[in-house]
Amino acid sequence: MLDNLPRGTICIEDIEIGMRRHLLKEVTDRDIELFAEVSTDRNPVHLDDDYAHDTIFEGRIAHGMLTAALISAVIGEQLPGHGTVYMGQSLKFIAPVRPGDVVRAEVQVTAINHAKRRVTLECHCAVGDRIVLKGEALVMAPSRKFD
Repeated sequence: MLDNLPRGTICIEDIEIGMRRHLLKEVTDRDIELFAEVSTDRNPVHLDDDYAHDTIFEGRIAHGMLTAALISAVIGEQLPGHGTVYMGQSLKFIAPVRPGDVVRAEVQVTAINHAKRRVTLECHCAVGDRIVLKGEALVMAPSRKFD
């Protein structure tokens, strides 16, 4: 990972509308291979250069869910961080991520329900200036009241 913000926890009591966090990650061949192994998704568009060359992508691409997992990493490690419970996620895959691409995964707080400890986050991933994935997450944030 490159140029990433500190990891830890931001409790519901300290979360504010507009807060943002991000991480940068170069997606490597090894990442794609490991994701294929863990997920059992061995679609050749991810793993076979010859096969992928003849697809609409004209080359190998990373699994969309590998890219989406970077959103999970920002939520689980930075905002809100450790102790966060994922409740839901919508995703729209816009463009492929290729081996060697540096992905910036970012989340921004758009709504807070303090009574239920719910935080809504706008999420997106980009390669350079190109958005490759966008969506929204709903999470339950940790609270100091439950430490």
